[in-house]
Amino acid sequence: MKTIVLTVAAARDLDALPAEPRRSIMRALTAYAIDGTGDIRGLKGRPGYRMRVGAYRVIFNEDRTTILAIYIGRRATTTYGRI
Repeated sequence: MKTIVLTVAAARDLDALPAEPRRSIMRALTAYAIDGTGDIRGLKGRPGYRMRVGAYRVIFNEDRTTILAIYIGRRATTTYGRI
């Protein structure tokens, strides 16, 4: 299992979400950390990955032992421009 780490900005983003999307995102991150499942794609033009959880996106980087969540928010035209 990989360790999940949130940046300060990602933690703020997660705290600002309603309860149900917050739970869904944490379940999805945990499932990915445990067994590598989830809707994951590499970002184009920059290093990193995105995880799709319904209408929300988690932008993250990872190495062998850690998942570093950088941004968590609704899918919008500004989502990928924030990072």
